[in-house]
Amino acid sequence: MPRQPILEICSKDLFTAEDELLEKYNAEQAQRVLRLRDMYTYYISNPDTKDRQFVDTAMSRHGIMKSQAYADLSIIKSLLPLLSSASRDFHRFRFNEMILETYQMAKARKDTKTMEKAASSYAKFNRVDLEDEQALPYDLIVVQPFTATSDPRVLGIKPIPNVEEKIAAMLKKYRQESMDIDDVDYEEVDLEEEELFNPKPLHEE
Repeated sequence: MPRQPILEICSKDLFTAEDELLEKYNAEQAQRVLRLRDMYTYYISNPDTKDRQFVDTAMSRHGIMKSQAYADLSIIKSLLPLLSSASRDFHRFRFNEMILETYQMAKARKDTKTMEKAASSYAKFNRVDLEDEQALPYDLIVVQPFTATSDPRVLGIKPIPNVEEKIAAMLKKYRQESMDIDDVDYEEVDLEEEELFNPKPLHEE
């Protein structure tokens, strides 16, 4: 079977079942996908992990060389943006898991206050107080065809007979009337500003 780049394989089949991987790829590729899946889960479960810690963990878990561990790290870092939605789903799962663990521990201690907070966080995060949203059938929505027109009847307006001729007649009429307008030259206005804005002081009698 043709050999594909490992990044391309993982972007499509990182979470595919092992038996299906062996059907689609050779044994070496399938085993590496399984190893990358394990280390991908480890990486997103420990987002603060350092590269050196990742490499040591990969070498310890899977008995691989340091160069292979660094190569796996590079692949996983490239997969993160490609599998962002899967990462969010994983973190949602982890959040619910942590909240439920907190609830169980509080229940064992009979800590009703913490139990109430954990239950409230669980309900708020999972939006259990809201009604289920109904998906809109976007595939059944037909795009409305639009056609440009100058016919006012599409708006329920009765058209004016011979409107073009009436417009031309009005333009001609008002153009002729405007010919009688005289242009007036601009003239300076003497406001006697010195008298208005600099009045002489009143003298006392």
